[in-house]
Amino acid sequence: MASPAVLIAGQLLTARLWAPQIAALGARFELIVADQSSHDTIPAMAAAILADAPARFSLVGQAMGGFVAFEMLRQAPSRIDRLVLMSTLASADGPAQTARREGYLRLVEAGRFEDVVEERLPMLLPPDRRSDAGLVAAARAMAAETGPDAFLRQQRAIMSRPDSRPSLGAIACPTLVLSGRQDGIVTLAHQEEIRDGIRGARLEILEDCGHLMTLEQPARVNALLAAFLLAA
Repeated sequence: MASPAVLIAGQLLTARLWAPQIAALGARFELIVADQSSHDTIPAMAAAILADAPARFSLVGQAMGGFVAFEMLRQAPSRIDRLVLMSTLASADGPAQTARREGYLRLVEAGRFEDVVEERLPMLLPPDRRSDAGLVAAARAMAAETGPDAFLRQQRAIMSRPDSRPSLGAIACPTLVLSGRQDGIVTLAHQEEIRDGIRGARLEILEDCGHLMTLEQPARVNALLAAFLLAA
């Protein structure tokens, strides 16, 4: 019997991110969408999700959700059976990333949250997907559902997150790393760093895919998740 799986999305993303997975896999094992919008530090997010999670579970973290997943593994490693990391990275922000995020904070505080959303769309979707009305609408809808206040909390949490690279070697559960070849936020080098840091981790690169792989390539993602999470 497979463990329940806790799903943690990235910033400005909501349960809509996981709709194809819930529709395809929800009858085979329990999928729990975690709240990653109510706290302004990664440790607090991790502690709150752990408090609501089953005693043992598999963990799927996308983007910022991966940052939270690393922290959950530091706080409660024995509770996590399997780990899937999507479109994420283990390092902390450098000066350029921090400066960009500070710009986002200023825009939101000036009442220009929608400008932040529109600026981020080209990073979320590869060039050939930016004219996909369904994907663009989903990204905008998730941003609207998140709202400016939660986005500010998420940004502050991301900016203050620890560097998780030193703790990768302590991760002992089976781990699958997934990334889109055309991701505009994380790179192949980021994925290889995670794979090489976690003993036995497997890396799968999805072709013709950007940052929102669960929506862009749902059939491929569903197959990879089912094979990995349901493995004996």
